Amino acid sequence: MITAFEPRKAIKRQYILERAKLTQTRRIIPAFATEAEEAQWWFDNQDMLARDFAEAAANGTLKHGTAMRRALELEAASTVQLDPSDISKARALAEKRGLDYQAYLQTLIHEALEREEKLAS
Repeated sequence: MITAFEPRKAIKRQYILERAKLTQTRRIIPAFATEAEEAQWWFDNQDMLARDFAEAAANGTLKHGTAMRRALELEAASTVQLDPSDISKARALAEKRGLDYQAYLQTLIHEALEREEKLAS
């Protein structure tokens, strides 16, 4: 099956990692294989994280979940009004490919945006 989108968790994680790279003063939290490994990391690093938090609060750079809020915005569903004849065409073409028409439309939009982005750069 062809899909144009990564799973939402992967998109969130990628956004957060990219955001962290832009501001090297932030700590980059490693990827964890298990929940227990993650819990241990947070426990082992709680003093360092508390110092970072206190420092950010003191110098005015403490923010309120900006990276996560933006990552969650990626999940926001959109409603797009389409001409009924375009929907009929999409349904027919999607059926030929064995796809749900909504997934097919998402793929078409994604591919078109990628193409336009390449042309613009």
